[in-house]
Amino acid sequence: MTSLFGRFAADGPAVHVAPGTDFTFGGVQVTNSMLYGGIIILLMIGLLVWAARKVSIRPKGGALQYVEAGVDFVTNLIEGAFNDKSIGRKYVPFFVTLFFFVLINNWSGLIPIVGEGLQVHGHPVFRPWTADLNATLAMGLVTMVFVYTASIRELGGFFKYIGHFFMGKSPLYIVIGLIEMMTDLTRAFSLALRLFLNVTIGEIVIAVFAYLGGLLVPADVLSPVTALPFTLLELGVGALQAYIFVILGVNYLAISVNSAHAHDAEHDLTDVEQPEKMRLHTENVGGASGA
Repeated sequence: MTSLFGRFAADGPAVHVAPGTDFTFGGVQVTNSMLYGGIIILLMIGLLVWAARKVSIRPKGGALQYVEAGVDFVTNLIEGAFNDKSIGRKYVPFFVTLFFFVLINNWSGLIPIVGEGLQVHGHPVFRPWTADLNATLAMGLVTMVFVYTASIRELGGFFKYIGHFFMGKSPLYIVIGLIEMMTDLTRAFSLALRLFLNVTIGEIVIAVFAYLGGLLVPADVLSPVTALPFTLLELGVGALQAYIFVILGVNYLAISVNSAHAHDAEHDLTDVEQPEKMRLHTENVGGASGA
């Protein structure tokens, strides 16, 4: 970490925002963010497999309790978003995996060897996956495709899914529905941009304050001190961004499912109430005629 802050202090607060190519494999350019994302995937698979084998009814201490806490936290979020908790439980594996993937990428991006800390010929070997707009856009697209597919399946078909945007036949409802559909198409990009900007800006802030510390006294002395508060802050920001990314995906799915089911329930209730109203009306008319 000292050498990293020393580099920031000596060379200025430079951060490579765009990913760089580490090597080419089969004609495909493998960037430093792709390489680091692959490493995190392998580590996450090992972590979750280890946690699944260690889990038991009786709570255990150590790192396992934090994994269980994270799983319980996301599970409760998902179940609480749906009117029918049984629907939400079906999508727990996807969103739990997504949460840990974003969280571990955000936190591990603060390791000194990631980013500017380890370079070869001025090129960073590793770059956080979530600090690459291409990567976050891919995650946003995968998440929204999953949400659309699950929504269509839960609502019983593509046309029923489209129908949930239009809750009435008046021109106003049609206009609102079309606006909602256009807004829906921007969600993948908004997910990607929000995550990318927060992670990248955090990198820049840490680099700037490490550089400022190095201007006052030798970089190896004060740069770590001036950068430490913002590094700790980024731990919280990384967890918050993982939460926001997942909760938005969950809510996008829950809103479409809950609204469609509520609309169906209103129709079912109307079908039940209408004959009852007719029966009461007939009885009232008959009673009045008899009187």
